[in-house]
Amino acid sequence: MPAGLSRLDVLESEAVHLIREVVAERDRPALLFSGGKDSAVLLKLAEKAFAPAPIPFPVLHVDTGHNFEEVLDFRDRRAAELGVRLVVASVQESIDAGRTVEPEGLTSRNRLQTASLLEAIAEHRFDALFGGARRDEERARAKERMLSFRDSFGQWDPRNQRPELWNLYNGLIHPGENVRAFPLSNWTERDVWTYIDREDVELPSLYFAHNRKVFERDGMLLADNPFLPRDPEEQLVERSVRFRTVGDMTCTGAVESTAATVSEVIAEIAATRISERGQTRADDRTSAAAMEDRKREGYF
Repeated sequence: MPAGLSRLDVLESEAVHLIREVVAERDRPALLFSGGKDSAVLLKLAEKAFAPAPIPFPVLHVDTGHNFEEVLDFRDRRAAELGVRLVVASVQESIDAGRTVEPEGLTSRNRLQTASLLEAIAEHRFDALFGGARRDEERARAKERMLSFRDSFGQWDPRNQRPELWNLYNGLIHPGENVRAFPLSNWTERDVWTYIDREDVELPSLYFAHNRKVFERDGMLLADNPFLPRDPEEQLVERSVRFRTVGDMTCTGAVESTAATVSEVIAEIAATRISERGQTRADDRTSAAAMEDRKREGYF
């Protein structure tokens, strides 16, 4: 680590460097912004990368239609405050138009996001997407390099990726291909929260302890919501909870918590030995290769 620089300084510098490199090499980049903590940090890094100029690309959200209202409100407000164009790829619109079929009995729409994402890429001719994925989150993401190349069908082949020696990145692609850039690759959940603390990054209220009606399913506390039918034995209870990650309401679990401030959240995650996705994302529990299967189809 360079003398005089903290771990966060090094991570920030690496992320800003990657963002600038991709913008220099690609014509139509966009930033995937869900309103979650990782994408909020990513948005902050994009601000820093080009300040005092505005962020020179739009933000894109793939909306399942089952998102938390608090997160959507935060997404819209932050985009307006920064003056960036917000592009919403709606899974519900894809279903209504017959471009996506929702299997009978399916509750989580996370897998259906892939088609809507690829449609948005084609419609807006995005050739690069910044994402907030981190290698510590999940096995398939641990395989990712800073730049992840996708073929003309949006598919990912882990065996067909490029070396990234000495922080040199090759972002050249053929027409129709796409590159996903992950500036937070080397960050951990604790790094993200420490950066949020240092930079005073605003987040949706769901990330902090609040009282909410929840029910238990498969060892997770799921929020009461109109999209997820409960079995008769799944009784609603009110608990003090927070969310470590946010996404589709039907598969994103809460954790019991009293952490109401950033410093309290940092202390809480320092004591846990389970990743946020492993603890709170039901769709990643379907199989050991659930995430990798979706990435091969074109997922983030």
